Amino acid sequence: MVQEIQDSIQTCFKKYVDFSGKAARPEFWWFALFTFVVSNILQAIHPIVGAIFSLGTLLPYLGAAARRLRDTGRSPWWLLIAFTGIGVFVLIYFWAQKGET
Repeated sequence: MVQEIQDSIQTCFKKYVDFSGKAARPEFWWFALFTFVVSNILQAIHPIVGAIFSLGTLLPYLGAAARRLRDTGRSPWWLLIAFTGIGVFVLIYFWAQKGET
């Protein structure tokens, strides 16, 4: 399990600007959990360090999110719905669905 988590995080960082292809559920969710936890820890230590980490992981997160949407049969353009109030919940629903991989 630890190896799966490490592989998911490494894959997302290696494909940090790759918006094509597909990402399985575990790959996306382990990376999302990693960024959430580390960002919150760094925010508690020093807000500027947390902000830099969040900004630095934004592109890898968007790439993984786009690949996850593609795996569920949707266009990565669905990421734009996050700018609406309820859009984040719609994306979470899409990301949680069973994919092709």
